[in-house]
Amino acid sequence: MNLSDFLSPINIDSIIPANGYEAFNLGSTIKIYAQGSEFPDFEGLNIALVGVEEDRLAINNAGCSKAPDSVRSFLYKLTEGNYSSNIADLGNIKAGETIKDTYVALRIVCEELMKLNIVPIILGGGQDLSFAQYLAYEAIEQRVDLVAIDNQFDLDATSEEHENSSKSYLNSIILHEPNNLFNYSNIGYQTYFVSQESLRLMDKMYFDTHRLGEITHKLQDSEPIIRNANMISIDISAIRQSDAPGNGNATPNGFYGEQACQMCRYAGMSDKLLSIGFYELNPKHDPYGHSAHLVAQMIWCFIEGYYNRKQDYPFNPTEEMTKYRAFLSDTSHEVVFYKSPKTGRWWMQIPFPNNTKNERFYLVPCSYADYQTASNGDMPDRWWRTFQKLI
Repeated sequence: MNLSDFLSPINIDSIIPANGYEAFNLGSTIKIYAQGSEFPDFEGLNIALVGVEEDRLAINNAGCSKAPDSVRSFLYKLTEGNYSSNIADLGNIKAGETIKDTYVALRIVCEELMKLNIVPIILGGGQDLSFAQYLAYEAIEQRVDLVAIDNQFDLDATSEEHENSSKSYLNSIILHEPNNLFNYSNIGYQTYFVSQESLRLMDKMYFDTHRLGEITHKLQDSEPIIRNANMISIDISAIRQSDAPGNGNATPNGFYGEQACQMCRYAGMSDKLLSIGFYELNPKHDPYGHSAHLVAQMIWCFIEGYYNRKQDYPFNPTEEMTKYRAFLSDTSHEVVFYKSPKTGRWWMQIPFPNNTKNERFYLVPCSYADYQTASNGDMPDRWWRTFQKLI
């Protein structure tokens, strides 16, 4: 399959500065599928940028289809970090005749890239594209741990005309068959945008939800949540309006720009993550490029994190991992933890109930605080929620 059939080259003349790029700028180091150039070779490629010019189901945010080139204009000017990158910009997926056509194109592109161990960075477009991003995991038979950085859950009911939208894509994912969604975690929801019914549904399904105030108080608590994701969807409206005004749904409260960049670095460092999408940036509301510049820096932080991966995800814990045991006070149950000597990061071992799975246990990223909780004789909430999903 030739992915160039789904992608259109970039009009580089509308992006490149008058004096061109310096040798150390990303615009010089990234392989760019521009007009008049050949489609990039995938040999040795680690990361691929994919723009999607689709906004027909972006609720209250028409115009976000123009975001990809807006972000590129700032991203290409940034300086490459202390690493040797192999990144390509594959151009843009044009809006199809129907919205489903766009979804099919994005699904196929992401699917083929992930099969080649290339991480797609999706530049939306509306957040409804997360549904197509999710569908790409079906072909690689991958169970999905989805993390959304968003100020709400996007669980609205679908309309008769459209089965999906930027405000209902999670509903579409949950109801889709076959259902490969193992876990959903929301980071940064704001209670006044979320119904109590939605919160009860999240709790009933043992999904993880984390309020904005909870995370901003201690941002490092987001790291094990992000480390557990193999798919991430970021709605720019999760960032406060003063830092990212370029969104039709921007609000006064949200993450600071530097916090969003830090979480993107956490995402890049996760060995488990296979794709990430940046959605809902709207140049129409961003006349000075403030938001596009921030998204470019978020992507830069993701790339830096990627090239600082330590390959310490313990798919099968080795002797290099430090093993800890904690016993709960009210039972004889033992909780097993592993700590990486490379990074100091923690994982928690959760047995499959009744040994019904081929694997004996499941490993979930956790924090030192979870180990302290278990050492004090209490069951960590993260352990219990994960165990319930394994039943």
